Amino acid sequence: MKKTVSFAVIHFFVAFSIAYLLTGEILISSLIAMIEPMVNTVAFYFHEKAWQHKALIRSGFANPGRKTASFAVVHFSVAFGVAYLLTSDVLVGSVMAMIEPAINTVAYYFHERIWQKKSAQQAAKEALGHLACHHGKLRECADVSDITVDNVATSN
Repeated sequence: MKKTVSFAVIHFFVAFSIAYLLTGEILISSLIAMIEPMVNTVAFYFHEKAWQHKALIRSGFANPGRKTASFAVVHFSVAFGVAYLLTSDVLVGSVMAMIEPAINTVAYYFHERIWQKKSAQQAAKEALGHLACHHGKLRECADVSDITVDNVATSN
């Protein structure tokens, strides 16, 4: 859930900025900035669930580039739909659909890389914690948040 919320914050900021530049209207920009990211945040959640399928992860297909391209298609569609419905202007909807998702797609790629790095670091910490547990440190195994490679090396 933290991952979804952090991406939503980025998305809200980008959506409002682009909508305001296109329309010059705070109310319409605010509505676009609220509705479009909310719809995309829900889509993001389900997109994440789909990409976490074990078979997809094992296939090696779930790299950040492919995952980003997949979400970009969803995002372009939602951006156009929301902007068009709120402005009744095909041009504003089209420009919003090209600019806002393009910026958020780049943001999504870096966001995904950061979260994958965090996940890998957490997995390494847990592995070090289990390693420390097997060397007579069972009482210290309850919390692995403070375990580092140096702690394990000096305790063995």
